[in-house]
Amino acid sequence: MPRLQSGIHQTQARWGKRDSWRVRHVKTLKESRMIKPHGSDKLNPLFVMDAKERDALAKEAESLPSIVVCSAAAANAVMLGSGYFNPLTGFMNKADTLSVAEGMKTASGVFFPVPVVNMIQDASAIKGAKRIALRDPNVEGNPVLAVMDVKAIEELTDDELKMITEKVYRTLDPEHPGVAAFTTVGKVLVSGPIKVLNFSYFDVEFPETFRTAYQIRDEMQKLGWNKVVAFQTRNPMHRAHEELCRMAHADVKADGILIHMLLGKLKKGDIPADVRDAAIRKMVELYFPPNTVLITGYGYDMLYAGPREAVLHAVFRQNCGCTHLIVGRDHAGVGSYYGPFDAQTIFDDIPKGSLEIEIYRADHTAFSKKLGKVIMMKDAPPGHTKDDFVLLSGTKVRTMLAAGEALPPEFARPEVAEILMKYYQSEEGK
Repeated sequence: MPRLQSGIHQTQARWGKRDSWRVRHVKTLKESRMIKPHGSDKLNPLFVMDAKERDALAKEAESLPSIVVCSAAAANAVMLGSGYFNPLTGFMNKADTLSVAEGMKTASGVFFPVPVVNMIQDASAIKGAKRIALRDPNVEGNPVLAVMDVKAIEELTDDELKMITEKVYRTLDPEHPGVAAFTTVGKVLVSGPIKVLNFSYFDVEFPETFRTAYQIRDEMQKLGWNKVVAFQTRNPMHRAHEELCRMAHADVKADGILIHMLLGKLKKGDIPADVRDAAIRKMVELYFPPNTVLITGYGYDMLYAGPREAVLHAVFRQNCGCTHLIVGRDHAGVGSYYGPFDAQTIFDDIPKGSLEIEIYRADHTAFSKKLGKVIMMKDAPPGHTKDDFVLLSGTKVRTMLAAGEALPPEFARPEVAEILMKYYQSEEGK
């Protein structure tokens, strides 16, 4: 369902007021001791910072040939605008797309784990155009999201589409939600640099949570954080997630923790972003020391691409200033398409020096009845048996909630469980 258009005007107004802040941010970023962004010395977000330039582009866009992009391409534009896709300057062409799918690097050799594309069914509306407007499919009225200089319009063959799908998702199964989304939006690639005018519905619907990569860098700098552990989530956080953050923070001697939740489209049955947000905030408020956790979100549609998406998540977090990313069991996976730790072992196969961020590899976690806390099973003291553990999983939590079953304290904090239970008992959650 498209979001209300009025939110876009609010977005532009709010961002316009922040232009002076952006200038300060750019000046201070060079002085930071933080980890460098991926592929460049400084972050280069594609959002048009200057309000006058942004207004002029918005006015120009109304007279340009335009296309309504798919949701995935809209999310890609938001991520490009936010700086998460640094050092990319826009949508990939066919050569880059094939090269990235095959070997995780562009035709010019820039490391990148997944193609960042604008794929459409029919390019007749923009045939011969050198400059076009990209319209948002997720906001009512399809307002202009970005302006694009068209460098190429190319069509993928069936074999090329198959290769890309197989390499990125490790399956061709149309039941895989990522495969289903990728293979049904069209085979025509529209490539070229873009200038982003707004952040779609994300900062309107999630004003307290949505943050760009450069905003997160700025906040970390203000806090004096140089060593930061990131936790990626598309689910509410159960006890194992909570403890993983605590373990990683202690093990790497981090200054702080970034809890970074996905705010874009998910598969059917996943818990909505606003519910996850409330649950996570309650957990942090009650069970973490003050000023140790940043709770943020980013505007992207989940790929469910398992290992490849784990590497993409590492790129995101390096770009927003994190030095470590927690990668646990079945990270970014779905169903049984990937092995439980494939998302960790893929980092052994990428070229050395591709990324500066380090991976914190989490083993199976479980609640030890003997110790009364969550531990990594590999760290269990001698004498522990299978019966001494309560195995935790997001899937199990969702199944119990959907069945109206109360979550045991080994699974979730009672205050968190209450928020989730209220959602599942509501009409929306049924």
